[in-house]
Amino acid sequence: MSRPHPTTARLTTLSQWKALQQHFAQIGQKHLRELFAADSQRGEQLTVEAVGLYLDYSKQRVDADTLRLLRELAQACELPQRIEAMFRGDKINRTEDRAVLHVALRAPSSEKILVDGHDVMPDVHEVLDRMAAFSERVRSGAWLGHTGKRIRNVISIGIGGSDLGPVMAYEALRDYSQRDMTFRFVSNVDGTDFAEATRDLDAAETLFIICSKTFTTLETLTNAHAARAWCIKALGDDAEKNGAIAKHFVAVSTNAEGVSKFGIDTANMFGFWDWVGGRYSMDSSIGLSTMLAIGADHFREMLAGFHVMDEHFRRTPLESNLPVLMGLLAVWNNNFLDAATVAVLPYEQYLKRFPAYLQQLTMESNGKHVTLDGIHVDYATGPIYWGEPGTNGQHSFYQLIHQGTRIVPCDFIGFGQTLNPLPAQNGGDQHDLLIANLIAQGEALAFGKTAAEVRAEGTPEVLVPHRTFEGNRPSTTILAPKLTPHSLGTLIALYEHSVFVQGVIWDIDSFDQWGVELGKQLAKTTIAELTAKDEPELAHDSSTNTLIRRYRKLRDSQKPGAAA
Repeated sequence: MSRPHPTTARLTTLSQWKALQQHFAQIGQKHLRELFAADSQRGEQLTVEAVGLYLDYSKQRVDADTLRLLRELAQACELPQRIEAMFRGDKINRTEDRAVLHVALRAPSSEKILVDGHDVMPDVHEVLDRMAAFSERVRSGAWLGHTGKRIRNVISIGIGGSDLGPVMAYEALRDYSQRDMTFRFVSNVDGTDFAEATRDLDAAETLFIICSKTFTTLETLTNAHAARAWCIKALGDDAEKNGAIAKHFVAVSTNAEGVSKFGIDTANMFGFWDWVGGRYSMDSSIGLSTMLAIGADHFREMLAGFHVMDEHFRRTPLESNLPVLMGLLAVWNNNFLDAATVAVLPYEQYLKRFPAYLQQLTMESNGKHVTLDGIHVDYATGPIYWGEPGTNGQHSFYQLIHQGTRIVPCDFIGFGQTLNPLPAQNGGDQHDLLIANLIAQGEALAFGKTAAEVRAEGTPEVLVPHRTFEGNRPSTTILAPKLTPHSLGTLIALYEHSVFVQGVIWDIDSFDQWGVELGKQLAKTTIAELTAKDEPELAHDSSTNTLIRRYRKLRDSQKPGAAA
């Protein structure tokens, strides 16, 4: 039964929301120094440990009442029911009338998950098994290119969710990758991206993975045709006639006709389903490059990490549910502390692309201005996510986080063991220094340094204001034993489900992405005007018209015979 169509956004009318507003009036000005002084066990009690992750949220600006009220808001927004609806295969992506079942991609084959009455699990595992068999052939050297050479280079071509996930996973799990193979990724339609990715490679040893569900994505197909031309040029004019494309290209797609027309053998086409959103697809066949890099066994370990977090999210009470806590704290910071951004700060170099991955996951999911019923919201939705690995960020933007005028909640991510131990001068390991910085930054953000403390150090009075730290900057710390395929899957699923929790509270569709369409539609008109032989008649605004003319002039000035 559809809900009655409202005329105003419902969230801010809820008594639970109003209770949080009243509560914020009481606690909002309390400093974290006060909260810790009032509870000597706070740093131990405001923590949760589950599925291999330790979550310390004691440095968030909340108390027991805040958490209780947030849980009551979640209940009022029917979060438990919405969680179950997702796992059940209901079409919770309302605007596209689709189920949202990325959780099925990592569920064991023994489970039964239905979409429109059809059990999708045999389909999921059939594709996984085909991926594993193909990966083994390539990794072992059994798969040979057109000239009989083994494949040593893999280039994955995609964009958005078909690129950010695989890139992040490859970098995160590079320590587990097959080191005698090179893996690169092309997404940008800027020709430089493709040129630099292929510049030093031998086409005879290179395999391309074309990732496009419909096999019509403009940027991806543009780069795919560039790759095709590059291969044919390098392998010889007769290469195309002799089936070279089928030896050097595979597809992640569901468009068999388009794939075959391109020259790819459809036996080497790996599909996925419309109930898998692009930004939730890295553990589907979109992850083929990941499996080629780390092997099928490690890939399945990553899926197992996803699955344990899925089960935790589905079955754990709200008060100790990791994604629920993360999501509710994000709502508190966004809507009550008025924090417009979140900094994700992994103290692990292998996670250097994790913040970029989360940018799409979070902002494409929750960057929405209307509710599920199409009503304009009267509250803030998705915050801006950004970040860099520590300790690099400490020497750049941490200045603003510590002493700027904006509150920037931080997620610190660290691991107890390093994959690359290096001895330090103090007799320990460099990893100790790395984690010391992680812990110290959270402490400094929370408690700061008062003017009195600065003066006590003998600081000249003129410098006291400059060396004072207000503190009271919220942060969460996530620790895991070691970065492994399993822990990476767990960590990603933590953020996936946290995004879902936030979307439920804000009553928005976290699984569509209509906001990416308008610019792409307008570009179709613009490209025709940019490439027109004669000066086109333009009917845009004055700025757009001028930019089109200016670009044509700049481009054409470089052509042979152009007037100086």
